[in-house]
Amino acid sequence: MTKRHRKKGSIGSAFDEFLREEGAYEATQAIAIKRVLAWQIEKAMKERHITKAEMARRMLTSRSQLDRLLDPGSNSVTFNTLDRAARVVGRRVKVELV
Repeated sequence: MTKRHRKKGSIGSAFDEFLREEGAYEATQAIAIKRVLAWQIEKAMKERHITKAEMARRMLTSRSQLDRLLDPGSNSVTFNTLDRAARVVGRRVKVELV
């Protein structure tokens, strides 16, 4: 099938299948989820004009802990930390098993 005639959605599903075959699907999904969460928290902070120092203070944590949370490459973040950050910016974390 040529690129022009490929069905919509087939590229993504082919890539998912490739990651599964390589044994990297789960790790890749976890990284993607963490990056999205970090981006959403940082975006909400900007919308509410909350500085990193103020965010850390409201979360009752250190600035370095907040930096780890906002670092898309860091995977050493607990659910508790995510929940506290979400609450500070007026959001909540929703976890769902599918």
